[in-house]
Amino acid sequence: MSRLLQGLVVWGFGLALALTLPGSVWKAATPPAFPWSALGPAALAVASLAVLAPLLAWLGGPTLAARRSLALVEAPPDLLWAALLLALWPPAWGPPAQGAWLVAFLAAALPGEVRWLAQALPGEHPFPQAWGAVATRRVRRLVLRRLGVRWLAARLPVWLTATLVLERMLGVPGLGTDWLTRVAGRDRRGLAVWVGLLAGLWLLTRPWRRETA
Repeated sequence: MSRLLQGLVVWGFGLALALTLPGSVWKAATPPAFPWSALGPAALAVASLAVLAPLLAWLGGPTLAARRSLALVEAPPDLLWAALLLALWPPAWGPPAQGAWLVAFLAAALPGEVRWLAQALPGEHPFPQAWGAVATRRVRRLVLRRLGVRWLAARLPVWLTATLVLERMLGVPGLGTDWLTRVAGRDRRGLAVWVGLLAGLWLLTRPWRRETA
């Protein structure tokens, strides 16, 4: 209970900061329109990561965390992935759209998330490896199922801020750009909604976490 109260205090402080930003609520007549068109690609990106990352971690096990090949793919930042996509994008297709953003986002995020989950898996030698492949994969599945909600809630804010570079370079309006625009424009109400949503994600992790003295 004490950790829950501490967390609520922190999120309450963040909400208070959002509502007391200096300056006007918005310099224009109305705040910027929310990028509704970005919700579909964002949901598809999250769903793809939520399926592919645990699946790859389940197939590869904790040894994936030490694979050099995975580290090499994980190393390039979002900036380089976006630049590579722009360099390879055929001019006849016109400017990149949400589909191109989705490809670049998965290329940048998926290797790191697979490593993140693989590092969270417990060691398998000598057990459960001694019990066979079926038992080993069952243990992995149980761990990943237990970790899934907390992993998504912890990583969603990271993905949100990581999309800023991709959205700016590819010229695609997205959720990360909306967050930055409302912060820069001092849209108190809009920013408070964002903080409230992130606090809700944090609260989703509480039933899955055991409090210890």
